[in-house]
Parts: sequence; C-alpha cells; structure tokens
Amino acid sequence: MVAGHLCYHRHAVTSDLELLEAWRNGDKKAGSELFSRHFDSLYRFFASKVADDAEDLIQGTWMACVRYGDTVSKAASFRAYLFTVARNQLYRMLRNRQASGAAVDFTVSAIVDLAPSPATVAVAAQRDRDLLGALRSLPLESQLVLELHYWEDLSATELAEVLDMPVGTVKSRIRRAKQLLATALQRGKEATEDDALDDWVRSMRAKIYKRT
Repeated sequence: MVAGHLCYHRHAVTSDLELLEAWRNGDKKAGSELFSRHFDSLYRFFASKVADDAEDLIQGTWMACVRYGDTVSKAASFRAYLFTVARNQLYRMLRNRQASGAAVDFTVSAIVDLAPSPATVAVAAQRDRDLLGALRSLPLESQLVLELHYWEDLSATELAEVLDMPVGTVKSRIRRAKQLLATALQRGKEATEDDALDDWVRSMRAKIYKRT
C-alpha cells in the first residue's frame, strides 16, 4: 500500500478485499478481475429468479459494492458481503415492481407471484426444468436459502449475514426449505429421495449458466 492506494499486480494472487480496495481507488484492472471471479455466481443468483434483469442487477450490485465498500470489513467474508448486496438489489427491484405499493413478505411470496413473466432459464432436460420451476415456486427466502447453501457453499455464518437471521435459525430454515421443495416436486409428480435431492439441487449449479 502506497499513500493509501493499493498497488495491484496483474499476475499476483490478490484477495477479493484487496481487489475491491484497488478498484475503489481507480484501478480498472482490479475491478475486471473481481468481476470475473464472481460473475458466474452472481448470474446464477439472479438468473434463476429474474433472468431478463440479471445483467442490470449484476451491474447494480457491483456499483453498490464500490460505493459502499467501506462497510465490507464488517462482513463475515467478501462473498457474504457480495450476496448481501445482491439480495438487497433483488428485493428492491421486486418491491419497486409492486404497483400497489404494498409491502412484500419474502418469507411468503414466491418469485412466480412477484415476477410472473420472466424468461425461463434454458436447461437441457425436462427434469431440470421441473426442479428449477419448483425452486421458483417456493417463498423467495426459501429459494435463496437453498441456492446459497447448495450452489455457493456459503457457511452458516455467511448465510445468517446474507439473510439477516440468527446463525441458529439457518439450519432449520434449510431443512424447512428442502421440505417445501420436495413437496413442490411431488405436486409436479417428480419425487426423489432426500440424498438424491441434495445431489440434484447441487447439479443445477453448473446448468443454470454455462459461460462459453
């Protein structure tokens, strides 16, 4: 660090926090590297909910990260900070879309109710489309719990921060969300064992978005 400015070296192994600091100090290469590291995760996060708006929400998330980057030190990790910002961006957009101005309870409302006509994320098999549809039919908070747990491997501490709930509540929320997902799949006549369901949900991580 020289005069408060991080010297970013393209070929050095640099932490996310260092890249963010360098980006906030005007280093565009650091910003590009940070963007590249987390683009796939952010795209999955948004595409399974509001695919048409994923790109705009990703941009909004990064803008907020740069603007409010001085608060990242309070986060459990950079990824927890990033998904907290992403969640806030998603919730803000969904609230703004409600013409009535009514409050939205994300523990009850599902994405199919809040965004009834999003483009379907392309997946190869009907079985995977069924799973994605079942995920999208859950209360949004339950969908977030499952995706961040299975797809992004966030710890209980990180999940508690992103979802703004006590750490002790996280495991019970995961169990409840899995029960809701299993029920949704049974309604769609696609039942599976608990362990197989875990593997199936995890397998969707690679299928939601494949970069070429």
